[in-house]
Amino acid sequence: MLVHRSGSARGRRFAVTGILLAAFSLVFTVPAHSSPDADTPPRGSAHMGMGVLEHDGRHGTPVPGGATQTEGVDVSSHQGNVAWSTLWNSGVKWAYVKATEGTYYTNPYFAQQYNGSYNVGMIRGAYHFATPDTTSGAAQANFFVDHGGGWSRDGKTLPGALDIEWNPYGATCYGKTQSQMVSWIRDFLNTYKARTGRDAVIYTATSWWTQCTGNYGGFAANNPLWIARYASTVGTLPAGWPYYTMWQYTSSGPTVGDHNKFNGALDRVRALANG
Repeated sequence: MLVHRSGSARGRRFAVTGILLAAFSLVFTVPAHSSPDADTPPRGSAHMGMGVLEHDGRHGTPVPGGATQTEGVDVSSHQGNVAWSTLWNSGVKWAYVKATEGTYYTNPYFAQQYNGSYNVGMIRGAYHFATPDTTSGAAQANFFVDHGGGWSRDGKTLPGALDIEWNPYGATCYGKTQSQMVSWIRDFLNTYKARTGRDAVIYTATSWWTQCTGNYGGFAANNPLWIARYASTVGTLPAGWPYYTMWQYTSSGPTVGDHNKFNGALDRVRALANG
């Protein structure tokens, strides 16, 4: 005999309806929630000039002039194993290699890139991609020195470079005010000098520097400027620096893409290496 239990059919209908609504919600809300993350590169993948094209664009290539300049390159893990002999034979005489990022990443190709450039005869140095939103400037300077960013007076090792530019992982200025950013940079530079005896090179772009430091000019007396601008001239430099030491002028050069001009002949590159 069929026994009717009051409310059981309606309860089953509500249960099925609830399951369907939950499934519908899951299907349509997860992609919407995750799509911004899909546009963010993985931590550790940043490299010099990563934001230049997006923020400053490309406006030509350098016009040959009377001043002697020396060709260089900068590389990171996205280039993999680099054909250093090819670069050397094409006239490239100096290089910078990404060593670290934040306090969480070291370049897995660092040995091949750093030692390989040295072995073909180049004067080379290491650079650190700054992430001021993750740890202090001092912590990152120490991490950099401890993982390839040191210096020795051997005539072929350039002082370490601080790559401070657009944040590829979030807010352009890493969530810092202009004064906070200046303090972070100072913390890094002071720690690096205390560890190595050398003033670090600052790599940046004028537009980023103006926006995120208020165009602070207080580092110009001691820290060489490496300017990023993909154009026929370097344009306006950040406050305080009357000239640039290095200029990243393209991300589409031969062999590795990122090519640079040193503002002087090879003996001036060697002079910077010797301190």
